Amino acid sequence: MSKKKLLATTLLLFLCQAGWAEDQPYKDPYEGYNRVMFNINDHLDQYIMTPVARGYRKVTPSPVRTGVNNFFNNLRDVVSFGSNLLRLDIEKASTDFVRVGINTTFGLGGLLDIADAGQIPNNKNTLGDTFASWGWKNSNYFVYPIFGPSTVRDSIGSTITDAFPVENAIFKDDAVRWSLAGLNGVATRESLLDVTDSLNDAALDRYTYMRDVYMKLRNKQVGGTLFPDDDDDDDDIDTLVAPDSDTANTQPQSAKQVDKAPVVKADKAAVSTDNTAADKAETISDESADKTQPDSAATSVSPYWDMH
Repeated sequence: MSKKKLLATTLLLFLCQAGWAEDQPYKDPYEGYNRVMFNINDHLDQYIMTPVARGYRKVTPSPVRTGVNNFFNNLRDVVSFGSNLLRLDIEKASTDFVRVGINTTFGLGGLLDIADAGQIPNNKNTLGDTFASWGWKNSNYFVYPIFGPSTVRDSIGSTITDAFPVENAIFKDDAVRWSLAGLNGVATRESLLDVTDSLNDAALDRYTYMRDVYMKLRNKQVGGTLFPDDDDDDDDIDTLVAPDSDTANTQPQSAKQVDKAPVVKADKAAVSTDNTAADKAETISDESADKTQPDSAATSVSPYWDMH
């Protein structure tokens, strides 16, 4: 899975599964550095990358943006080809080679994604995946400058591919290379705007939840065990985005019983003609209702951010 797709999935599940972080605490040995870099990245994104990405979306027609994304995805297939060769996965390396050949030849240098239209598998493996296949499956969370969520393993792989980018073999002019690097960053940020815009409304510890969701997804991809296993290993993104309406509208039985209990006791209190006795009965009713209602019922009917 490409870094862009992984980040988009992380952000999406961040919005849908905010409870992961409490249930699955992750030991973060580099938390001091990570939080500082997270805040730096957040400010750079807020004041530079996001405005530029919005301007890019506004002035650039959608077909042009799609062509730009296809071009850089074609270059990522070249990286995926090399990564799969290093891990001796000949089948996936062959698929990557075919994708690059078809998109470069018939897709106007990669501007058109003919391979996807032909349903050719899209691997997008990275050097981080290669290192994991060699045995480095567990790697601690690491916030990469500018690019955000990563691991130590994946950061080393990203640094190598960024230091020796595929573009260097194609374009010899340094100005062209830097322009392409900037365009790639802006195009990537633009593709994530719709997801990240919703994060600003979440009153949560954004660092913690981003970290835990990212680590859960990445460990599942490479077979790591740093993040504790739970019973939700088969979470499906489609289910998280559009849960079954019947399930969403179902009220726990315990909550229904609790709703009825105060009403019955209040009716008994109303029968009394003595005002003092009625006040005492209502007080007893309220105390009984507080003891009767389970904590789980309160949690099930209250939004997460209203309780924390």
